[in-house]
Amino acid sequence: MIALTVSLRVRPGHREPFLAAIARQAERTFTDEPGCVQFDVAVDGSDDHHFVFYELYTDQAALDAHRTTPHFTAWREAAGEHVVPGSQTNTTAERLLHHA
Repeated sequence: MIALTVSLRVRPGHREPFLAAIARQAERTFTDEPGCVQFDVAVDGSDDHHFVFYELYTDQAALDAHRTTPHFTAWREAAGEHVVPGSQTNTTAERLLHHA
């Protein structure tokens, strides 16, 4: 499994449209992409404009395919409008352990 963690800040005054855009992205990714196992969106408890996404894909090919979808293109356009430039960091990792 490949985990993708995304951390970013949202521009002041853009929180609500950002939330609508990421909700669409998370739903479409999880329901339309068989390689997506999990898509979580979390907000920092001390900063309501700082968000972290945790996405889990079956393999690197599934993550690569995710980045070619129309809903990912729409998400990137929304991110360009709502996310503070330079604030986004992406980390990919291989999941080693899981407890449910």
